[in-house]
Amino acid sequence: MYADAQKRSSRRPQGRLIGYARVSTDDQATEAQEMELRSAGCDTIVQEHGSGASRARPALAKLVREIGAGETLVVVRLDRLARSVSHLLEVIEDLTTKGAHFRSLTDPIDTSTPQGMFSLQVLGAVAQLERALISERTKAGIRAAKAKGRLPGNPGIRERRPDVLARMTAAQKAAYGARIQANANQWLPTVRRMRPDHTWDDIARVLKQRGLDWTPERLRRAVKWLVAERLAGPALLRKSPPRLPEDRLMTLVAGIHSSNPDLTLREMAVQLERLHERTPRGGTKWSPSSVKNLIDRARRSGLIAEAPESAADPAGG
Repeated sequence: MYADAQKRSSRRPQGRLIGYARVSTDDQATEAQEMELRSAGCDTIVQEHGSGASRARPALAKLVREIGAGETLVVVRLDRLARSVSHLLEVIEDLTTKGAHFRSLTDPIDTSTPQGMFSLQVLGAVAQLERALISERTKAGIRAAKAKGRLPGNPGIRERRPDVLARMTAAQKAAYGARIQANANQWLPTVRRMRPDHTWDDIARVLKQRGLDWTPERLRRAVKWLVAERLAGPALLRKSPPRLPEDRLMTLVAGIHSSNPDLTLREMAVQLERLHERTPRGGTKWSPSSVKNLIDRARRSGLIAEAPESAADPAGG
């Protein structure tokens, strides 16, 4: 009986296994990692060449963005995936949010099993302790420097040395890119559905309704970075065409519907009121019928796929 329970608790999900193989330079090869990953059952393997000191890993970011629920990201060793414990935990958190799993072949980490989750919790505690120790050492160093009459911080930055400033700028750009990629799966699909038909203002307001705090300028800058890194198509940066007020409302409603098809017409009406959008007749109160008219127009225009005839009308509320 105990053996049966152990077998049930250690079952892994039946979803696809996707391997990730990374080497630090273009001169190195991923063949050894690929052999181990294929032996473990990975039918798809994503390769990447990138320094272990950098979080800017476009192939990994794209993989995490596109992985499906029930699928498992597999690596040979933890150091092939992440540069630090905190980076590892961020990646696993993104996978967990999407219902996906993570597994390392040579480390006791497999988020689809109770034992693997326990190991992950231990790593989280270690990361928290590491942050606390670094903070304490930093504070102690600043106190010691002040006691000796020295200013804390990098003297090269204070002296405005070009080489130091260049390294600092590069580090800031890498950190910015890492932040953008870390949560792109939460907002980029909405941007792709709504651009360039909608202004950055419209998209930022839709995202705000979903709890994502973006300003239009920050959003445009983030997409511009993704386009420059070839992680998004340049069409997203095209200028929005001028539209009549009702056409703009139609595409806005289409964007809201595409972002969350499960919303009822009444819930969409509430969202439009929260966005302070005027009805086609200039009113402030939206009715489900007004929303339905715009959705029907969007379907006829091809902005929304035709609903199956058997599907129930979401007009309730």
